[in-house]
Amino acid sequence: MNNGVELEANGGIKLNNGSTKEEKKKPGVLARTVKNFKRDKYLLLIILPVIVYFAIFNYFPMYGVLIAFKKFQPLKGILGSPWVGFMYFEQFFKSIYFGRLMRNTILLSLYSLLWGFPVPIIFALLLNELRERFFKKLVQTVSYLPHFISIVVVSGMIINFTSPTDGIINIILKNFGFESINFMSEPGYFRTIYISSGIWQEFGWGSIIYLAAIAGIDPQLYEAAEIDGASRWSKMMHITLPCLMPTIIILLILQVGHLMEVGFEKVLLLYNPSTYETADVIATFVYKRGIINSEYSFSAAIGLFNNIINLTLLITVNYISRKLSKTSLW
Repeated sequence: MNNGVELEANGGIKLNNGSTKEEKKKPGVLARTVKNFKRDKYLLLIILPVIVYFAIFNYFPMYGVLIAFKKFQPLKGILGSPWVGFMYFEQFFKSIYFGRLMRNTILLSLYSLLWGFPVPIIFALLLNELRERFFKKLVQTVSYLPHFISIVVVSGMIINFTSPTDGIINIILKNFGFESINFMSEPGYFRTIYISSGIWQEFGWGSIIYLAAIAGIDPQLYEAAEIDGASRWSKMMHITLPCLMPTIIILLILQVGHLMEVGFEKVLLLYNPSTYETADVIATFVYKRGIINSEYSFSAAIGLFNNIINLTLLITVNYISRKLSKTSLW
């Protein structure tokens, strides 16, 4: 060959000086894994505690889900307890409380998502428009504080504020000539109180990730828009908001994946027998039947059913998002 290289029949490369150079073979999967492990061993060592944590507290306990299909007897253990199949699932579906529990859980979660999800986005967009740095940081700090207040304390504040005798809300109503209302004993007020207090407590903390995403937007986009004469509203609608959409979609998918998870702590602290009609949810029902009544298998079956719905919603919404917006968790 003119370039001084000749090909041999055995697949090697023969140079004019007589030497032969074998083609390099790509390393196998195992070899690449070992090489990557040696290269990143210190990084892997850093995340080892996280892996151990999730293995012990998230994956290993999955073994206990078997009691949902067994008549669990503590003395016999999980493996020694007799199988009952889907008996506890059928009992839950046929229970007189099934309709109420599903309705309350879905409505509380859905209303929290519809009313609570946009608030941190709107707050982050408005906060980003503030030019006075001291006032901006002050507003941020004040909005974050409720997140660090214990749910027990927040529930106590709600009960005190809505007290029919000396609550601040009823005092204001009386000053305007209205009669006092026992909010915590009226089923119709429970969802409003639960959702509004949740928004107040979490909207500032939830805005952090949106503010971080806004800070990562290329400033040249705003400079180009200013040259074209765009107003602040136009820059917000045509630059900031579109750049936030991937973050918004990801967080929306995650929230939909937890749609059926209504934390029982706050509901348990706020509700009473007179508000069971609108306040009793799956989580509180599981707590009462599983912890108080020691019906471990029955409560495990309800919890498994709840988690299957969440998983189904997560996969479905993620699939729809991937098809429509090309943004998804996987």
